[in-house]
Amino acid sequence: MTERSFYEDQAKAAAKATIQAIEAQTAAEVVIALRKHSGWYRSADYLFGALLALLALVAILVLPASFRMYAVPVDLIVAFAIGVVLCGRSPSLRRLFTWPAQRRANVQAAAKAAFVDLGVSRTTGRWGVLIYLSMLERDAEVIPDVGLDLAAMGDEWPKAVAAIRAALARMDFEGFRVAALALGPILGKAHARREDDVNELSDEVSA
Repeated sequence: MTERSFYEDQAKAAAKATIQAIEAQTAAEVVIALRKHSGWYRSADYLFGALLALLALVAILVLPASFRMYAVPVDLIVAFAIGVVLCGRSPSLRRLFTWPAQRRANVQAAAKAAFVDLGVSRTTGRWGVLIYLSMLERDAEVIPDVGLDLAAMGDEWPKAVAAIRAALARMDFEGFRVAALALGPILGKAHARREDDVNELSDEVSA
């Protein structure tokens, strides 16, 4: 599947239904944030531009055609600029020219910022959960609020989080939905839904 499949109206409706299905089993409040990227990666654009300029220089040196010396710097600058633009418009190239650790750190930082910006920490019991999806990085981050008892959820919680991340790595929306649904009984075991439960956070996908 592709990134576009996550942005379709049908997918957003399915994600909303997933949130509601999770919250039907637990007092926790779930928010899904969908972002195109978590970093700008301009260094990747410059690196690809430099590589294209280097290839252009090699071509100038080895091709039998003659080139005017004053035009060579211009040709290299043009090649660099084309590389920067191409990489800036291609998530695949940006992934290729960035380190996985850099992308991971950007997703974690952006998820923490989204946690605050979306008010996930404002629930009565501090039982909010942010599921943050970043398309360019093909990665996800799941942030539980301080009121959630992770110890009571045992090993099932990190396994569910790993399944969500794996689905994003494959760009598999249905796999993501199934993995996210697994959070329902896990959260419900530690924080059962209450009779007076009120939906404190929007179920709409933040995109």
